[in-house]
Amino acid sequence: MTGRETQLLSVSPSASAVQIKAAYHRALLASHPDKRDTPGPDTPDIGLLKHAFNTLYTPSLRKEYDALRAASGKSAGPRPAQVVSLEEFEENQDAEASTWTYPCRCGGEYVVTEEMLEAGQHLVGCASCSEAIWVGYELADEP
Repeated sequence: MTGRETQLLSVSPSASAVQIKAAYHRALLASHPDKRDTPGPDTPDIGLLKHAFNTLYTPSLRKEYDALRAASGKSAGPRPAQVVSLEEFEENQDAEASTWTYPCRCGGEYVVTEEMLEAGQHLVGCASCSEAIWVGYELADEP
């Protein structure tokens, strides 16, 4: 066990067996060489995905994994898949507020709102899957 099994499958530490199985299938499809346009260095090894699935899905291994995480004392929050500049987002101006969108590899999209910018929130989750990205921007000082 590496302690990173939940990160590899992009699931929360409290994910159910059904959520783990669905995340495993999504990860396999996303990393399959026939399904990707170009294989990249961020593509996880299928063997690691299989190990993560077996560890989290098998009740006895899951119990051991949870005990290991509890003993380490670390709570791993979401780890961003990538860092994206706000300049790469598409701006959508509405009569009320502006939003920015960026496509996710699952087909969904990341949405950043003005409120998120004002609050200094950089970690943004996809609206369709559990992947998160870190959005880089600087707050402008108003005169």
